[in-house]
Amino acid sequence: MPTMADVARTAGVSVATVSHVLNGTRPVLPHTRQAVLDAVDELGYTPNTLARSLVTSRTRSIGLAVSAISNPYFTEILQGVEAGALEHGYSLLIADPHDDPGHERKVAQLLHERRVDGMIVAPSADPRELVAYLTRHEVPAVFLDRVVEGAGGADEPRDAGAGTEGRETPAGGPRRFDQVCAESTRPMAELVTHLAGLGHRRIGLVAGLPGLSTTAERIAGYRQGLTASGLPYDPHLIVHGDSESAGAEVATAALLGLPTPPTALVTANNTMTIGALRTLHDRGLSVPDDLALCCFDDFAWADLFAPRLTAIAQPSREIGTEAVRLLLERLAAPDRPTRTLRLPCAFVHRTSCGCAETGAYGRPAPRSQSSQPKGTVS
Repeated sequence: MPTMADVARTAGVSVATVSHVLNGTRPVLPHTRQAVLDAVDELGYTPNTLARSLVTSRTRSIGLAVSAISNPYFTEILQGVEAGALEHGYSLLIADPHDDPGHERKVAQLLHERRVDGMIVAPSADPRELVAYLTRHEVPAVFLDRVVEGAGGADEPRDAGAGTEGRETPAGGPRRFDQVCAESTRPMAELVTHLAGLGHRRIGLVAGLPGLSTTAERIAGYRQGLTASGLPYDPHLIVHGDSESAGAEVATAALLGLPTPPTALVTANNTMTIGALRTLHDRGLSVPDDLALCCFDDFAWADLFAPRLTAIAQPSREIGTEAVRLLLERLAAPDRPTRTLRLPCAFVHRTSCGCAETGAYGRPAPRSQSSQPKGTVS
């Protein structure tokens, strides 16, 4: 079986250089790094991960805890985490906390007992037990998708650059964690103002699970959009679908049952979009003729619906890769200030909002501002 010394001899470098290339512990010139990798391939060298972990107290593994892994949004995040981990020579251990605070803490303990070097977690609506466990055991961790108030550094928009740091943890204060998520408030406001610009005056929101930061931020964006459009806020037009398809079915039915139902609907994630569409179909309602629809979260088949879904696209894969980057930086510099990164979303303009289609797969042409959708209440 070839050894690291054999790799060094074949590549014409020192054993230390081979170690730095394989472990990512020091920058190496590109041509030298490639020579080492070519030697590894030529010889079929396989690092002894177990022996290395005994020496370094590192397993080069990352624990990932996210709920609803079957959700296309989290699947893309997982792909980003996996790509980032593999790029730096880390393996991935995956667990599903099921958005349950008690189970979430058990999952963290399980991953910790597997001696992962750090964790990436999408926290539940009540992450106090999780935060307490990670703090007590000094586990390096990054929170993704949902932020935990008071757990991270100052908000850092992606435009500010990855090198900008948040505020430092106060000496003697509670342990703080790096966090990465997409923007939620402004994109949601954009959906609402778009619908208002098409003439809608009663816009319903199928909101997510109460307690999640994404739910609170998207409700805030919904209200900001109403204010910017000069529309009154009606609390009856917000119903929680609890971030699930079945919950969205019930929530959509409740909105349709109002004395004056909405003429437009915004769903706050992709699984709730499916639930809302199912209820509309069961009621024999057509989108956008009977009810305009916009959704937060774009997904692979949104462009195949008839009509095609106008949506906010989150940078899900980038969220995953950024989470790995933040975690590896934390492992390399445990005392550096914590950061919270917010990545920008994209408005994907299609036709479920009621805008006319210019071609089979062309860009939609907005209606005149003076036109009103069928059933609009002024």
